[in-house]
Amino acid sequence: MPTCRRKRVVLTEPSEALLQAAKSNPNKEVYYLQQTGEIFETYEAYAARMSFYRLKQFQCEVTGKSGLDYFQALESEQQEAQTMHARFPEPLKAAVLKAVQWQVVGRLDHLVEAVFDRFKDRYFADEKVFVDAQGDKFYAKVVQVQPPKATDESVSVPAENQASSSSAPSPPHGTADSDTVQIHKIGGDLKIPAKEALVRDDPLKYVYKVQILEEQHEKSHEKGKAAAKDKAKWSGSLMDVPCSVMSRDRLAFSKSILRRFIRDCVDRDAAVASPWTVKPVIAKHYGVDSVMPEETRKGVEDIKRGEIDKRKKIWEDKEGPPTKKQKKMTAAQEERVKALAAAAEKREREAREKAERQQKAKEEAERLAAEKKKKKPIRYPTEDLDVRLSDKEKKAGLKVKKPTPSKLGLPFGDNQGTFEAFLMSWNFLVIYGQPLHLSTLTMDEFEHALRHSLIDPPCALLGEIHSTLIYNLRTVPFTRHSAVLSLLRLQDTLEENHRVLGVTVDELAGAMADVGNNWERIPLRHTEMRDGWEEALLGCLKDHATLDNFPRLREVLTRLLFAPEPPAEVSSSSSSSRVSSPAANNLSVPSSPSERYYALSPADRIDILTLMCNLAVSSKAIHSHMESCEEQLTALRKEKIEINRQKKQYTEEMNSLAGETEVKEEPGTNGNAADEDTTMHESSDLSDVPSEEGSETASTSSARQKRSARQKDLRQKAHTQAHAKQRELARAQAASAKQALAEHRRLDEEVNKLERRLEAIEREFRKLLGAVRVKPLGKDRFHNRIWWFDGMGSASLLGSGGVVQYGTGRIFIQGPSEMDLELMLKKEDDDYEARRLEEEGQEGMLAPSEWAQYSEPEELDEFLAWLNPKGVRELALKNSFIKWWCHIAPGMRKRISDLNISAKLPEARRSTRTKSSGHDVSREPYMLWTNRRAVNSV
Repeated sequence: MPTCRRKRVVLTEPSEALLQAAKSNPNKEVYYLQQTGEIFETYEAYAARMSFYRLKQFQCEVTGKSGLDYFQALESEQQEAQTMHARFPEPLKAAVLKAVQWQVVGRLDHLVEAVFDRFKDRYFADEKVFVDAQGDKFYAKVVQVQPPKATDESVSVPAENQASSSSAPSPPHGTADSDTVQIHKIGGDLKIPAKEALVRDDPLKYVYKVQILEEQHEKSHEKGKAAAKDKAKWSGSLMDVPCSVMSRDRLAFSKSILRRFIRDCVDRDAAVASPWTVKPVIAKHYGVDSVMPEETRKGVEDIKRGEIDKRKKIWEDKEGPPTKKQKKMTAAQEERVKALAAAAEKREREAREKAERQQKAKEEAERLAAEKKKKKPIRYPTEDLDVRLSDKEKKAGLKVKKPTPSKLGLPFGDNQGTFEAFLMSWNFLVIYGQPLHLSTLTMDEFEHALRHSLIDPPCALLGEIHSTLIYNLRTVPFTRHSAVLSLLRLQDTLEENHRVLGVTVDELAGAMADVGNNWERIPLRHTEMRDGWEEALLGCLKDHATLDNFPRLREVLTRLLFAPEPPAEVSSSSSSSRVSSPAANNLSVPSSPSERYYALSPADRIDILTLMCNLAVSSKAIHSHMESCEEQLTALRKEKIEINRQKKQYTEEMNSLAGETEVKEEPGTNGNAADEDTTMHESSDLSDVPSEEGSETASTSSARQKRSARQKDLRQKAHTQAHAKQRELARAQAASAKQALAEHRRLDEEVNKLERRLEAIEREFRKLLGAVRVKPLGKDRFHNRIWWFDGMGSASLLGSGGVVQYGTGRIFIQGPSEMDLELMLKKEDDDYEARRLEEEGQEGMLAPSEWAQYSEPEELDEFLAWLNPKGVRELALKNSFIKWWCHIAPGMRKRISDLNISAKLPEARRSTRTKSSGHDVSREPYMLWTNRRAVNSV
């Protein structure tokens, strides 16, 4: 059995509930781990166990190899076990297993030593051994074992170990069977002491008849043809030899291989003084008795009792030394001893009380130290439910209660199942708009279109959606009249003339017979307003829908093909009243899908679209689009890595340019100061010259005047040259600084371009990733999932010119999953429900998979303020909001602005089932929607 951290890996047993389920429900689906035979009820338990087995922390118990996973360690053990069992002498296995059965030995090494000492000189029939004869070693087979009683008088072995011929007379076989029963019986019994067994069953007194085999050991060491011919004459001959000239192959019998054999075949309980027992399967194979004899059982119990008493005595000796036996004393001595005993008892009681007080003080100190240790600062971020707001944080103004999300504001929010189907359908149409040739549409437009109930004017959005899905489903394999076949099978299980909405299955099948038969060939052209899409829709349902994938098939088809009876009094408003109340109890008048579709409820329309979207996922166009998105995602990842590398390079160059500019500015400033000092000094010298000349005009000669004029010219010339050099150096420095500044600006512009490209990559990455898998922004502390569906698939967050665009313009909150809720309820140290009630409120607590929404930026600001970044989930969620905030908030404001514009007209809020005299439905935003992607398509 492989080990993990020096402990054997114990296989998982099926739970009681699973065992009961196996009896009550044998067809229950479970997860089976074939390599170990383990059975798991849930995929999570199966995956956790498989992950544990895949860790590189297991060790092969036989070879000691480490760093393996469980299956590698198990395979290594099985290979080593096969090799060991193949090498270990087969005749010796039963004898060894019988010897170790029911042995009470503490360590396995001691048991191996005892078995090896007993069997190293004892051989059994059919064993392959080596025999030394006349200085040569032969490979031989034991043919017969002759016990001491059969050889004491009649059998003698020559000192020369001469071999007898193959025709030599063999000992009588009359007693062979009775003798073999006693072979090594005493010597192999470990219950008998070794010295006694050696005296009663001396292995040196056995004689073995062996047959020399053709294969000769150490054949490669023979030299010369004469030696080969001399040894060849022994092949196949028989000889009688004692154990002193016999030996086993060390690869077949040694202490190490014996230890591996015993460890693989026996086991032992963990209780004190438990005996070694041979595994039942192996015991049955080798004829080892698996039922412990009564005498052996008593012996084992005596050993166990003695071991327990021994340990108990050692424990009592630790508690206090045993009292010595006292001699018989007189009365006075007894009184004195009693007094001394009373004093000693008093001192002992006082000492015991003192020790108890010290122990209590020590325990109290340890408790305080443990509490102090627990109060060490927590490293954040940590598990969200472990984070609690302190009184100081509450006083600082941190929000305790989450803003309550709206459930009633959801589209079709009165039914959570309908909303989920509506959300899935809209998300599918938006994400896969490109392969479906469908322009993007907002959730509000989709909702209003599904609520549209007027035949005139028709809703172009509904026609485009159904037509694109019908074109896509033409490429999906289907079965002709699958809906009719499914309904006929249902009819066999129902009573005769069973009616739904007043229509039987036969009547429904008859009405379906002539409608939509060539739906895959009907040309639903965009330029013709998709004329005939309702009949094509019915044909598509006839060939694709069944009661398995569309449970409400019968009701929906009945509503599409039958209409209620017209009222007795026909008025001018009959058409509007017929549209406003389509759900009559009985539908008995045959009709057409083009007239009856707009009488369907939004829930029925959503069910139809859900079925079509589920079927369209398997189409080739959708699969090709997903593969293309995967390839583009890979390319974007590579481009992002390259841009980040280039951005890092530009930033390093900018930093180096900034450092050089600072270094160059310092010498330039010092040089200007020195220049000013020199200029002032020289100008002062020049100003002194006229005064000296004035004072010495009468007394100096003309030669001195010439010398003074020459010095003045030299100074002026030197001053002019110095100024020229300084101006040239300043111009060079200014040009270099200007060039560095220009290069810095260029690099800064390049970095800005790269950052804008990274932002575009993030938006593109979100669009492409939405086509592969949709993930939430994150989870809050109570595992509520936060969803934002804008900017995925064919939708974009920015339009032409950077105009803000939105799909939902809202943030959706989904309640925790069943698994998350179960994990949170398992935290016994926290009152989970009370905390949710305190921090979410009764209305804000969402049931598993229940939905709500935030539709205003102010609500979202309060929600962000409620998030605590000390928790791992809410920190990641807050970072996601920060990353996309520049698109989330403007999208929400844009939606509110669009709703306000639509609400300016008093009756333009939502299309109703009746026409208002002052309201034009055709001017509603959803009626103005145009499918621009269908212009050049079918």
